[in-house]
Amino acid sequence: MRPTAVSPPRPATLEEAYRYCERLARTHYENFTVGSLLIPKAQRRHVYAIYGFCRTVDDLGDEAQGERLKRLDAWERGFRLCYDGTPAHPVLVALQATIQAFDLPPEPFLKLVEANRIDQRAKLHPTYQDLLRYCDHSANPVGHLFLYLFGYRDADRQRLADASCTALQLTNFWQDVRRDLDKGRIYIPLEDIARFGYSQAELERGVVNESFRRMMAFEVARTRDLFAQGLKLVDMVDGVARVDIALFSLGGLAVLKAIERQKYDTLAHRPALSRARKGWLLLSMLAKARLGVRPHGGR
Repeated sequence: MRPTAVSPPRPATLEEAYRYCERLARTHYENFTVGSLLIPKAQRRHVYAIYGFCRTVDDLGDEAQGERLKRLDAWERGFRLCYDGTPAHPVLVALQATIQAFDLPPEPFLKLVEANRIDQRAKLHPTYQDLLRYCDHSANPVGHLFLYLFGYRDADRQRLADASCTALQLTNFWQDVRRDLDKGRIYIPLEDIARFGYSQAELERGVVNESFRRMMAFEVARTRDLFAQGLKLVDMVDGVARVDIALFSLGGLAVLKAIERQKYDTLAHRPALSRARKGWLLLSMLAKARLGVRPHGGR
């Protein structure tokens, strides 16, 4: 069965469905492996199910752009069967079991679908507030779902998770300026492009000048501030959730540092973390967890 298929040939068994989600997660690049070794094995399958939903929504229609909105509508209809029916797609078969196990509300999933609709309607974001609204649909729901899996449902923790998830999404935008341009998308707010004396035309030509570097330095700085806000969540959760949240945040901060090291030129070269760097961060988090040290430095 194809990862983007909305209607597979036959319904999967529950075990087949969870294995499908795991394969989907393991075959896509991420700054860190989804369902890291820190998450208990029994709980990891639920992380894979949520990831499978996110990944499939993002992949829908890549090979038939004109049909993307129709495919998203069909996917949403299939998703709603998780709450009132019998879904057929393996991702949704697994997700239905995860939804029932953790009493997950539909809103975060529906926001993720809507984020992809926004991508079809808007290739530009005039203001930073417009970009934050997009992140509220494309990234923040994932943080809420992660918290639900660990038993946290309050607004205060969700607000801090929003800061971390938005920061991770923004980091991905600054990391992938070139890739997004190749897809016809610009996530740098147009107001920021104008503020620093740069232009959309220069961006599309791949011009890296002092204005571009100052603009990217500004975006990196305010993204780092969001990470700082979100890291407060570490002291408000327990166990592996604490370490996993810190790991993702420190990974994002390491990407921002990589952008700085290459003097903010993300057009000529995509900054990324090496396997060694990812491994060091993971081992560091594991060591601190064993010692009972708060991952961001406190006890």
